[in-house]
Amino acid sequence: MNRNETIGAIRPTPEQDLVRELARFTTPDWRRSLTEIAVTIVPLVILWFLAWQAMSISYLLTLLIAIPTAGLLVRVFLIQHDCGHGAFFTSRKANDWLGRVLGILTMTPYEVWRRAHAIHHASSGNLDRRGIGDLDTLTITEYRALSLPRRLLYRLYRHPIVMFVIGPAWLFLLGHRVPPGQLRKHWQSWASAMGTNLAIALFFGGMMWLVGVQTFLMVHLPIVMIAASIGVWLFYVQHQFEETYWADTRDWSLKEAALHGSSHYDLPQPLRWISANIGIHHVHHLMSRIPFYRLPEVLAAHPHLAEVGRITLADSLRTVRLKLWDEDQHRLVSFREARV
Repeated sequence: MNRNETIGAIRPTPEQDLVRELARFTTPDWRRSLTEIAVTIVPLVILWFLAWQAMSISYLLTLLIAIPTAGLLVRVFLIQHDCGHGAFFTSRKANDWLGRVLGILTMTPYEVWRRAHAIHHASSGNLDRRGIGDLDTLTITEYRALSLPRRLLYRLYRHPIVMFVIGPAWLFLLGHRVPPGQLRKHWQSWASAMGTNLAIALFFGGMMWLVGVQTFLMVHLPIVMIAASIGVWLFYVQHQFEETYWADTRDWSLKEAALHGSSHYDLPQPLRWISANIGIHHVHHLMSRIPFYRLPEVLAAHPHLAEVGRITLADSLRTVRLKLWDEDQHRLVSFREARV
């Protein structure tokens, strides 16, 4: 190899250059972080109280108030998400303790989720490393190799009612109560799950004592179920879009998977605030240590990133039909397209 070839071989890729540039956005501002906690938790408590008081007027009014309350609960989860990446405070202990406390409200054991989510970030878009921290997605070849009963099960799993209503409710109400799959081998995962379960029992038990068991369930269950559906929908859209990125290990690139396998879910401003800018997901995957409130700064400094993997609210509704990965066309397709 001559000198020019050597220089070409070690020259950084555009993605590597971009990652180095993004590092300057990773410093959190503790005052801004505390403000974000306050403007999320305080309205959440107020709306929960109003939903409870609305029970004496109309349960329909309680359900209407549950919608914005659920949005704020999603925002709590996304603050917990930033804590899991060590992005919300400079102190790891501060991130971890806040994450554990918020995990009680989100019914998500912090240590278990953090481990699973780290695996997701390290393997997103890798066809050979699916299974932890992501949504089950088969290739057309894998789907055709299944028996008829297993095809029907996969179709059921990918049905919108199961994916966005039944599945999220099961995950947050029951699924998070024990560590999933491989994570059951770690005692830390069991300690996190059982500790969170105990804290949930004590906190929610106190709430039931305060307002009554039936009243608490009628107020809080709709909030949790709506929030769970919103959360799973956001995660779905972040990676399940037509021109996303999947590759075998031999062809897979972490940086390319981050930039092109994660969408820019360009939401209207109120929804962008509620979702804590998580729609700027390609930037988040490239540099997960950036606090969510600094992600818009990245787009302002690098306007070209706004168009990479961009999906509007209307575009996102069409992604529901996508079910299988077409390895020949390198895109997600519907069952109907797969038959052709």
